[in-house]
Amino acid sequence: MLRPRIISILCIIGYLSVVLSFPQVFSPQIKKLGVLMPAVYGILVSLYFIACVGIWYFKQWGVQLYLISFFAKILFFIFTNQVGFSFYVGNVISIVSIIIFLKFYKHMNANL
Repeated sequence: MLRPRIISILCIIGYLSVVLSFPQVFSPQIKKLGVLMPAVYGILVSLYFIACVGIWYFKQWGVQLYLISFFAKILFFIFTNQVGFSFYVGNVISIVSIIIFLKFYKHMNANL
């Protein structure tokens, strides 16, 4: 099955989100949280990027990794007390994306 247009649009939005959130890994706000926090946040951004690549290729593991990275990012922001307006807006966009991804999940390729 060919990739639906809505999946392509969501993946492009995801790629732009990664480009905008990657510089935050080196921001003073993340560095002051602790020694390992920039590395943890960098891993979360990387997982989100890899998930978008998997979804772009219409693979089921991309949706699974997207769900894992979504919940891990929520836990990271809650435990580091970084909850604000952008946190809620980002979560609403992610939840809408997850609903759309799960709608097409059965049609995605289960193979690597």
